[in-house]
Amino acid sequence: MAEQEKAIDVEKLLKNKLKSVSIGSLESSIAKVISELVGEDYKCTIGEVKYTLFSGADFHVKVELSYNPEK
Repeated sequence: MAEQEKAIDVEKLLKNKLKSVSIGSLESSIAKVISELVGEDYKCTIGEVKYTLFSGADFHVKVELSYNPEK
């Protein structure tokens, strides 16, 4: 007997929780991870956020070396 497909929770798909996430938090989190991976201080800027219907988001991410003369 074939497995039955799980019912899709349409309400969950339509409730985009990404809208509640701070763009600043995303920027600092991405910058932190990249800085740790590369070993240099990086900054991140997110622009043009467009939330999609099915709990997603499209945005432009810019990552660049952060010049900090004290390091």
